[in-house]
Amino acid sequence: MADVVISEHMELSAVEALAKDFDVLFDPDLVNRPEDLKAALKDARAILVRNLTQVRGELLQSAQNLVVVGRLGVGLDNIDLDACAERKIQVFPAVGANTDSVAELVIGALFVLFRRAYHATDQVLAGEWPRLTLGGREVQGHQLGLVGFGAIARAVAKRVAPLGMTLCAYDPLVSDDDPIWQELDVTPMALDPLLACADAVSLHVPLIDQTRNMIDADALAKMKPNAILINAARGGIVNEQALADALKADKLGGAFLDVFDHEPVKPGSVLAGVPNLVLAPHIGAMTDESNVRVSFLTADNVRKALQG
Repeated sequence: MADVVISEHMELSAVEALAKDFDVLFDPDLVNRPEDLKAALKDARAILVRNLTQVRGELLQSAQNLVVVGRLGVGLDNIDLDACAERKIQVFPAVGANTDSVAELVIGALFVLFRRAYHATDQVLAGEWPRLTLGGREVQGHQLGLVGFGAIARAVAKRVAPLGMTLCAYDPLVSDDDPIWQELDVTPMALDPLLACADAVSLHVPLIDQTRNMIDADALAKMKPNAILINAARGGIVNEQALADALKADKLGGAFLDVFDHEPVKPGSVLAGVPNLVLAPHIGAMTDESNVRVSFLTADNVRKALQG
């Protein structure tokens, strides 16, 4: 049986490097075959996952020899951290390896939503010419509010400043006298004032009890009616029904979601047919370059853990 199980996509060269030291089972489709995955983990000491594999419950129980979980990404909401800690299973996220790719996605979403032409292709090809309604706005001179001010939010701030946007951020874990605020020219704010004044709001918090449904109907009602919302952090932070209602009622200028309550999104989602909404299939960390960095960092973390 394999010593290391990889149940989701990973850069092949990193898998091959890991296989030089350990018996590796690499099957990106294992996440979709739970019984096979549990069987594969019977003797495994390590598992490498992205965000779909749920490392909890029966899966953890089936992996009695497990000593390390390598997370090909940074979010840990698909891993039962308490159960892992109780069994002294080490958990290693790929901290920092996907920062640039997610930050670039956020910047791209800013431009797409401010210019409003993101759904114009079919109209143009049909002979329509909606120039007067799809010109949109420039990002310069507007304010971006960052909810959460960790590494990815700071990478966004560094990229946004030269575009002529002003910046504010909410993060109760970063003290107001931290030099990072002045260094990046970002104004610290409480959440409600940030929502009220920002022309664009980008979310950068983990999914925990305190952040689940953080952006609900009440929060959306505090935002400017032409403001845009970007979530490339975690599904569950935004209440999808509330967002759909706000966009349908023209109480929000637009939204970009890269993450969702349930992934993949199921047919009949409340987000279907919603105007001024751009969706992506959780691609923030999936650039070619980021995948290489994440894969090699995770492989290295697992190797060190298994070798003591």
